[in-house]
Amino acid sequence: MNEPASMNWKDISAWRKAQREHWIAWRGAVPETQGAAWGEAMTASLCAMLPAPQKCVIGFCWPFKAEFDARYAVRHWRERGAVAALPEVTGKGQPLRFSQWWPGAPMRRGVYDIPVPDGTSVVLPDIAIVPMNACDGRGYRLGYGGGYFDRTLAALEKRVVAIGVTYDACRVASIFPQVHDIAMDFVVTEAGIYSAGGEPLRLLDAVAAVSRVKDLMRLRGLPRELS
Repeated sequence: MNEPASMNWKDISAWRKAQREHWIAWRGAVPETQGAAWGEAMTASLCAMLPAPQKCVIGFCWPFKAEFDARYAVRHWRERGAVAALPEVTGKGQPLRFSQWWPGAPMRRGVYDIPVPDGTSVVLPDIAIVPMNACDGRGYRLGYGGGYFDRTLAALEKRVVAIGVTYDACRVASIFPQVHDIAMDFVVTEAGIYSAGGEPLRLLDAVAAVSRVKDLMRLRGLPRELS
């Protein structure tokens, strides 16, 4: 797909919209068996980089439009003492609100008809598993255009460790990040774990990824419960 010829925001916005539509359609056309295999590989990478996140609050998203399903990794973490949380849109231009989730938690339909917790405790995530329609070579994310995750990460003073999840094919050279865009700390695809954070993506093995997660959490004073 053609990149914008100039760098004005109107052209970039139109290009992002076209990219978003392209990658959502592409993902929806992936055969179910292939998507399941990729999902298993991504789950294994996530569990390897976060082997025992005790006391951590891990935010994730209910799968939408054939996105990666993080619930299998979340089950692994919950069994090891983590708290899981789902986000909810509370208003246009507002950060997301995360509420505690567990299998069987009361749920209702939120924006886009996505299930959200109904009346469970509001929590602040220490780690966020963030779906990406596409990502670029430095970990910047192409979402759905509402800017909710960027506002949420900014409101949390960037303390959350953000792990973007997408398929390896859904990578573009650049999304032309603007001042409000926040790079993921890591990108996980079926090909493995990449360090990001606004720097060129670099493939990590599990040992290096665990070490990097620990370093970021220490620097940011996470998990909050232990701060």
